[in-house]
Amino acid sequence: MKTISCMNIDEDLLYSSGGESKYYKKGELVYREGDHALYYFQIKAGKVKLNNYDSEGKEFIQNIFGAKQSFGDSLLFLDKFYPTNAVCLIPSEIIRIPKDKFLKLVKTYPDLSLEMNACLSQRLYFKSIMLQNMASLNPVARITGLLDYLKSYHDDSCGSCFEVEFTRQQMANLVGLRVETVIRVLKKMEKAGSITFKNRKIVY
Repeated sequence: MKTISCMNIDEDLLYSSGGESKYYKKGELVYREGDHALYYFQIKAGKVKLNNYDSEGKEFIQNIFGAKQSFGDSLLFLDKFYPTNAVCLIPSEIIRIPKDKFLKLVKTYPDLSLEMNACLSQRLYFKSIMLQNMASLNPVARITGLLDYLKSYHDDSCGSCFEVEFTRQQMANLVGLRVETVIRVLKKMEKAGSITFKNRKIVY
């Protein structure tokens, strides 16, 4: 399966269009749930998670991004608030460019708009597939749907090499299964050859 990674714009182009590098500490917020979308963000180095919390304070992780990936892009085209927090998992350097300058950049280089549309369309497609699988009583289908969705955010040019950043408990919370069931399903998938393990991480 060939996928398209999140937007990755040439760094020199970002800087020449008004972008700047900003450094964040581990645990520091890039933006908070409820903030207005004011910047395009692209990770130069580091790792960022998008998360929010339910009424009982339970964390829900939407996704995790690394170097050369962008996040929060779709909100730049809407007059809406961020539905998640963006938190640095490790010390990170992030290039950010103000919304108005980013939109001007996209208009100047139409190919960027086409790439962004392809990326966003793919995310919507895989999210729809994941939601369909979530309705299944088959736990393998639920886990497979989740893995396909997470993988859709990453470049798959190297084949089956996507390392899942989520813990078994986090995966269980995402698909509505007990952690014991997730562990049992992953072992079954490993035996079938659909996943492998590397340093205790799932490789899909």
